[in-house]
Amino acid sequence: MNKKKIIETGKKVIRIEKEAIAAVEGRIGTNFGKAVELILNSTGRVIVTGMGKSGAIGKKIASTLSSTGTTAGFLHPAEGIHGDLGMVLKNDIILAISKSGETRELLNLLPSFRRLDVPIIAFTGNRQSTLARYATVTLDISVREEACPNDLAPTASTTVTLAIGDALAVALLENRGFTAEDFALLHPGGALGKKLLYRVSDLMESGERLPFCYGSDPMRIAVLEMAHKRGICPVVDKDHRLIGVLTTGDLNRLIEQTDNFSQIPVSRVMNKNPKWIHETDLATIAYKEMEKYRIIALPVLDDREHLVGVIHLHDLMQEGISA
Repeated sequence: MNKKKIIETGKKVIRIEKEAIAAVEGRIGTNFGKAVELILNSTGRVIVTGMGKSGAIGKKIASTLSSTGTTAGFLHPAEGIHGDLGMVLKNDIILAISKSGETRELLNLLPSFRRLDVPIIAFTGNRQSTLARYATVTLDISVREEACPNDLAPTASTTVTLAIGDALAVALLENRGFTAEDFALLHPGGALGKKLLYRVSDLMESGERLPFCYGSDPMRIAVLEMAHKRGICPVVDKDHRLIGVLTTGDLNRLIEQTDNFSQIPVSRVMNKNPKWIHETDLATIAYKEMEKYRIIALPVLDDREHLVGVIHLHDLMQEGISA
């Protein structure tokens, strides 16, 4: 085993595929714009189809489209001619992938697509192929060479196909105004979903678990609230609007100054300019605020600036939420 040659081969493959990607950038032009417009104006789905490696890349493209706001599905060409063609509806758009443009299983579907009168976007490396002739719009996935030393196994061409598919998906999501929150709604189980779906109100302490006291209360009341309810005590006025906050740090500094503090009014000890967060803010914003100011909890206010909760750093971290 020649380790030096192995490394050189790896670098060569990356170089060939990088050059193929660079070359395809110049082909993103009028036809690409037509493909995007065709999909945007459609009321149906994008049905991606392709055999072998093209099919594997097609499944990824269909998945990316679906997760970014363009409903898509995958049709296996061999299964299509045995009944699965029924998934294609008149308002759909076909995205057909074939490097040669002459893949037999795919060509067998083309007359049916024509009878259904569905537009076809072709990804092919042969603009004179049968697939290209059937297509409404053709996108060129040709490459100067494959990374395979025999120039046979699809390598650079599948990389180019995937890149054009990604370009199509991103152009579509931008034109649809697809937001990060829209993305999160389609990915509720992942870390991103948690970051973008969880609101402060979902994770805050509220109701009977919410600590608070009034500015006129003696410190003894605030200390009991802090002891029983996780070490922070927002201070409110008679209308339950936030006017300050007490933390264990405030209490420690008070104890260092005097032993007899139980009857001192809370208003004399509290921080009168507390950090707080709105109940509808994203939980990840609360995390950022606590990290920025090195605090472990934040009072939560509603639209009327009434205290409705407290959110703790520990609870955010436990849910896997971070900046």
